[in-house]
Amino acid sequence: MIDKKFRLLRKIIPAILFTFVNSKSNAQLPPVLVKKIENKVTVDVLKRYLITPQRIVWKTNDTLVQNAEQLLEKGNGQAYFGNQTLCQLTNNNNITSAIILDFGVEIHGGIQITTSDGNNKTPKVRICFGESVSETFSNTMNLPSKDGATNHHSMRDFDMALPGYGTIEVGSTGFRFVRIELLEPNTSIKIKEIKAVALLRDLPYLGSFRCNDEKLNKIWETAAYTVHLNMQEYLLDGIKRDRMVWAGDLHPEIMTISTVFGYQEIVPKSLDFLKETTPLPKFMNGIPSYSMWWVIMQYDWYQSHGKLDYLKQQEQYLEELLDFLKTYVDDDGKEQLQNVGMRFLDWPSYKDEKAVHAGLQALMVMTFEKGGLLMQVLGNKGKATDFFSIAKKMKKYVPDSNNSKEAASLLSLAGMINPDNAEEIINKNGAENFSAYFGYYMLSAQAKAGAYSDALNNIKSYWGRMLDLGATTFWEEFDIKEAEGAASIDEIVNADKKDYHKNSGDHCYPGLRRSLCHGWSSGPLPWMTENILGVKIIEPGGKKIKIEPHLGDLKWVEGSFPTAYGVIYIKHKVGQNGKIETEVKSPKGVIIVK
Repeated sequence: MIDKKFRLLRKIIPAILFTFVNSKSNAQLPPVLVKKIENKVTVDVLKRYLITPQRIVWKTNDTLVQNAEQLLEKGNGQAYFGNQTLCQLTNNNNITSAIILDFGVEIHGGIQITTSDGNNKTPKVRICFGESVSETFSNTMNLPSKDGATNHHSMRDFDMALPGYGTIEVGSTGFRFVRIELLEPNTSIKIKEIKAVALLRDLPYLGSFRCNDEKLNKIWETAAYTVHLNMQEYLLDGIKRDRMVWAGDLHPEIMTISTVFGYQEIVPKSLDFLKETTPLPKFMNGIPSYSMWWVIMQYDWYQSHGKLDYLKQQEQYLEELLDFLKTYVDDDGKEQLQNVGMRFLDWPSYKDEKAVHAGLQALMVMTFEKGGLLMQVLGNKGKATDFFSIAKKMKKYVPDSNNSKEAASLLSLAGMINPDNAEEIINKNGAENFSAYFGYYMLSAQAKAGAYSDALNNIKSYWGRMLDLGATTFWEEFDIKEAEGAASIDEIVNADKKDYHKNSGDHCYPGLRRSLCHGWSSGPLPWMTENILGVKIIEPGGKKIKIEPHLGDLKWVEGSFPTAYGVIYIKHKVGQNGKIETEVKSPKGVIIVK
């Protein structure tokens, strides 16, 4: 039986067969390793799950690919002699045989192939992983293809030899589909089993969210799984491409982690990595705004978990970074971050210079305010006063948002414009021109304006549309207008439909280069817990929690939220009188304010 900690994962992918490979975190090293290489061993934090294919998406034909349905059997991963029925791929002259498998859900890892019976040589095959069916048909190899597919950051398209009567594992990427193609002329191969090898942290889902709208429930669960997959050795932004620690991208992810998993060491580990690899006067990832997000993340992480010892370790760098950022504020309180790195909020706003200027101005205000609060916690009243004064001066200069949803959101969250004015810009045409990354801040600005129903509608229109197109994790970028008439990502696209993954996208993610599992897109999850379930942290670590639900058009909502003192359970329902009735169960040490 699957461990109860993975009920949510099981719920997301109910039709898939799992083999749980157990490994105890406290397992001892064998004596020979202790004697020989103990100081060279790193214990992997990930667990393995062997997943049997859910369906055959496509094959060359019944003559060249025989008994394909055998690959849908669970199997045991062991080659053996005998006359059993096996999947056989055969090439006739220069006509190659191939098959595409669907594992039913986005996975991080690779595949395990077991061959049996009659492989006297080591036949060569091509392995092509895909987050969509279309991606498995792309010929990438070592260079980006014309449709955007690439081996950048992870190998997803390559040739290899298979053993006879043996098992081999290969791959470290994000995928749901895989195409296996036999390459050499007049060759055949018999394959006993193909399984996905999924690598995932063993984490209990402490936070939860349920309401009477099943689409919202699925969005919350999918966002949780999206970030869970990106919690590898470090906190990544994408498991296929962007397998790096990006400071700005991490902010929605750590808000999701705090909401679902509670305190996890991967977050301080990743924040420390950014600090240690970015000595001042450099900016994190070469982007000034990303160093600002690092300050904001330190504040939010402290608020969520109350780890003062960790915060004290950041004091010197925090102070020096904030002093460094001060040098990019002129006497009139205007940001002056030109020519010192990439001027960046998110990709959709990248070419809008006015919007980027307005967004950076607001983000600097938020950074100095959060930095001042952190200095107060650390007992540095002088620096706190200094940083608060910088923020106050910068608030006097309010740039035009240029009708950018990104800029309007940050200006509102920084307290620089009227929330209602921001809402007018953000909700124009609903979720059109939303951003997978900045959607979190757009929704937060809508909440500040009290537009909870509008925000819920945008969540269902934007993130819900990805689910409609077959998403099992949320994507790096999505445009609901551009997706009109698109086929599902789990289909071979017919001529009468649009291949969205292949034939759309811009900036950093044209076509198949686009990641379909990107942690920065998880923003609806912490937003729904904070605003619909109504959980707001008042004192660090969740010592004091305010419960303030906003159900919009929902009839009921229930869920849980992890704190440093334990898990809070909450339920709201709309009574017959139209008022919200609330039940809360909280652990000892947590003060609930309603």
